[in-house]
Amino acid sequence: MDLEISSSAITWFKDEIGVKEGEKVRFYPKFYGSSPMQEGYSLGFSKDDEPIQIHVSKEVDGILFYVEEDDIWFFNDHDLHVEYHEETDELEYKYPKH
Repeated sequence: MDLEISSSAITWFKDEIGVKEGEKVRFYPKFYGSSPMQEGYSLGFSKDDEPIQIHVSKEVDGILFYVEEDDIWFFNDHDLHVEYHEETDELEYKYPKH
C-alpha cells in the first residue's frame, strides 16, 4: 500500500487542524458513512500520540501521516492518496489500485 499526501492537503492539515512538526496523523476506518472501499464505513483521521503498529506512513514537514496494521483491511488492496479540493474546502480521498 502506498500513502500520498498532496502539498495542498498538507497546508490544509496545518491551517485547519493545527498540525505541527513532530505530530502524527492517523487515517482509520469509521463505522458509519460510505466510501468506495467498504459499505457502511468511511475514512477518518485523528491526531494521535504514538502509533501501535504502522503499516504504511509518509513523513512530510516533520509530520507523520500513517495507517495502522489493524486498519489495512479497509483499503482492500488499494493505495490512499489524500488531496485537498479547493472548491469544496474539504479533503478528498482517492483509492487507486496498486
